[in-house]
Amino acid sequence: MQNKTVVVTGGTSGIGEVAAVHLAGQGARIVLIARDAARADATLAKLKAANASALHSVHLADLSSIAEMKRVAAEIAAAEPSIDVLINNAGAVFLSRKLSADGLEMTFATNHMAYFVVTNILLPNLKATPGARIVSTASDAHKSGKLDFADLQSQKSYGSFRAYGTSKLCNILFTRALATRLGQGGVTANCLHPGFVGTRFGQNNATNVFLKALAGAIMAFGLKPEDGARTIIHLASSPDVATISGEYFYKCKVAEPSLAAQSDADAKRLWDVSAQIAGLG
Repeated sequence: MQNKTVVVTGGTSGIGEVAAVHLAGQGARIVLIARDAARADATLAKLKAANASALHSVHLADLSSIAEMKRVAAEIAAAEPSIDVLINNAGAVFLSRKLSADGLEMTFATNHMAYFVVTNILLPNLKATPGARIVSTASDAHKSGKLDFADLQSQKSYGSFRAYGTSKLCNILFTRALATRLGQGGVTANCLHPGFVGTRFGQNNATNVFLKALAGAIMAFGLKPEDGARTIIHLASSPDVATISGEYFYKCKVAEPSLAAQSDADAKRLWDVSAQIAGLG
């Protein structure tokens, strides 16, 4: 990873931060997309400690907003003509149905559309870089999701865990469609289940007693972020996966997702719908 440029969303806490710091330690220069300036500064300090010679940077943005996604991705595209790895890791879960600035259900906007928009805008830079890779954090929770194209914004009914599972299903279908579009011999695109990791994930719902208790249990009994980050690091850096694309990984090995996550028809339809929502051709 020496002198390689790695763009990371969701890299200021949990598995994203662990992966970013580890890759920096391998010689990479990290470009963070973060929402919180204080956490970004704290992570930058860790990156500098891991690799003081690299000019790590941070771009602040709200990845639930399509305009913000476009703005920050365009800024990075202009500043980084060569991008070796894009790690899509930002995500959230919402107890109640909330809408983004664009009128999208927040889980769908943050967990899926952010991956879609940022990746598409940075794609020319990735294609210009030999051996470039796109790594997207999905989850085994995708098995509880259900993709309803007639109700992508959960207007008919909403359940926080179902919405989260559906967003993770979208991550896998997005990766599948992206890999098909990229073809063989160029940029690769893979996704992963990191395991159930004890991180600050879900703390945006900390006022809810049930979710607070659940988050505490996960923190206590879940995997350490260092363990959860291993597959991200593997997909971003290992020569063993340099030519593998379109797969779903768990514990650094190819795994089989649900049948719904293997639908090429749904993958293509989701891509087309997402492009229309984002206003991207």
